[in-house]
Amino acid sequence: YKLTYPSGTATAHLINSFHTPQGAKLAKKQVRVLGKFFSFSFLWSFFQWFFTGGDNCGFSNFPTFGLKAYQYKFYFDFSATYVGVGMICPYIINISVLLGGILSWGIMWPLIETKKGDWFPADVEPSSMHGLQAYKAFIAVAIILGDGLYNFCKVLSRTLSGLFVQLRGTTLSFSRRSFTVQEEEEDPHASPQTPKESYDDQRRTRFFLKDQIPTWFAVGGYITISAASTAILPHMFHQLRWYYILVIYICAPVLAFCNAYGAGLTDWSLASTYGKLAIFTIGAWAGSEHGGMLAGLAACGVMMNIVSTASDLTQDFKTGYLTLSSPRSMFISQVIGTAMGCVVSPCVFWLFYNAFEDLGLPNSEYPAPFATVYRSMAKLGVEGVSSLPRECLVLCYAFFGVAILVNVVKDSLPSQWGRFVPLPMAMAIPFFLGPYFAIDMCVGSLVLFVWERVDAAKAGAFGTAVASGLICG
Repeated sequence: YKLTYPSGTATAHLINSFHTPQGAKLAKKQVRVLGKFFSFSFLWSFFQWFFTGGDNCGFSNFPTFGLKAYQYKFYFDFSATYVGVGMICPYIINISVLLGGILSWGIMWPLIETKKGDWFPADVEPSSMHGLQAYKAFIAVAIILGDGLYNFCKVLSRTLSGLFVQLRGTTLSFSRRSFTVQEEEEDPHASPQTPKESYDDQRRTRFFLKDQIPTWFAVGGYITISAASTAILPHMFHQLRWYYILVIYICAPVLAFCNAYGAGLTDWSLASTYGKLAIFTIGAWAGSEHGGMLAGLAACGVMMNIVSTASDLTQDFKTGYLTLSSPRSMFISQVIGTAMGCVVSPCVFWLFYNAFEDLGLPNSEYPAPFATVYRSMAKLGVEGVSSLPRECLVLCYAFFGVAILVNVVKDSLPSQWGRFVPLPMAMAIPFFLGPYFAIDMCVGSLVLFVWERVDAAKAGAFGTAVASGLICG
C-alpha cells in the first residue's frame, strides 16, 4: 500500500546516510560525543550516590523550590536520564507533562485534600484507593481513555478511508490496464496509462520480494503460537480461562492489521488502547467472583503483545525495504531478539524485585505508575463505578470529555497553531506520578532550545547523541 511509516522511513534514511563518506565521518563524531556525555552522566550518578543517606535524601530529593513545593513533588531531582529524555522528546510533550503536573499537584490535589472527611474518609491511608489516590489514578485513567478513544476513532476512520481509496484505486488500475491492453492490440503505438515505478522502487521491490516469508509458514506459526498460549497461559494465570485466550487470538488479526495500517498512516501505535479494550471485555466477562481483575490484566498483556508486534514488525519491514535488507533475515533477527527477551526480561525483573522491597509502591524509587493505572482500569471494569469515592466519577467524566475536546481543537486548528495545543495523554502521566520528572524534561528542552538558537547545525547533528549519552550513563 506504500504507506509512509514515518519512524521506519526516518530510520532508513539515517542508516543510508551512514554509508556515505560524509555520513561516516559525522557518525564517528556522534559516537565520540555520546561517549563523553555517557562518562559525565555515569560519574555524576556515582557522585550523587555518595550523598544519599536513605529514602528521601540526597540530590535526587533536593527541595529546590522550598519544602511546601517539595511536599507536592515540585523539585528538580538532578536526573541526567530525564534531562536526556527531555532533549529527545518534542517541546510540546515536555510542556504538556509540566502543565499536567501543575494542574493536578499544583491545583487539584491540594483542593481535594480540603474535602477530606467529606468526599472520602479522613482516616484512610494515603495509598488507599478509597482516598485521594483514587482521584489521582481514575482521573488519569479517564484522560488516557478519552485521548485513546479519540485517536482510535481518528486512526480507524483514516485506516478505513485509506483502505477504501487503495482498494478502489486497485480496481480502477486493473480496469485501466485491461483497457490499455485492448488499445495496444488495436494500436501498438498507444501510450500506457499507468505510471511506471522508478528504477529505485523497482529494485527495492524486487530485492524485498526475493526473500518472501511463505504464507503457510506465517499462518502455521500463528496457529502454533495460539495453541501454545491457549494451553500454557491458564496454568500461569488460573483466572484466565482457555476460551478467553482463544477469543483474543481469533479477534487479534483484524485489530493487528488495523494497528499496523494506522501506524503506517500516522506513526501512532494504538496497542495500549486495544489492551484496555481487552481489560474491560475480559474483566467484565470473568466477573469479580472469578478473578476478573487478574484475568483482564493478563488478557491485556496477550492482546498488546500481538497488536504491538504487528505494527513494530511492519515498521521495521519498511526500514528494511528502503535499506535493501532481506525481510527474512530481519524476521529471523526479530525471532532471536524475542527469544533473548524471554530470558533477559524475567531476569531483569527478578533483579529489581529482589533489590527493592518497595518496588511499584507509589512513593518508592520505581513507582511503576502505569501499573497502578491499569490495575485501576481492571478494578473499574470488574467492580463498576460504585467503588469510587464521592465526586470522583463526575471529575472522571469531565476530564474524559476535556481530553476529547482538546484533541478536536488541536485537529481543527491550522497546523501552525495546532502544534501549540497540549497533548492530553502526556498531561495524564504526572496526575499520578507527580511533576518532578517534568521539570527535568523541561530543563532538557531548555538546553536544546538555547543550543539551537546558538548553533542550529551542531544541535541538529549532536543533540540526540548528547541525550543518548545522558540516558545511558
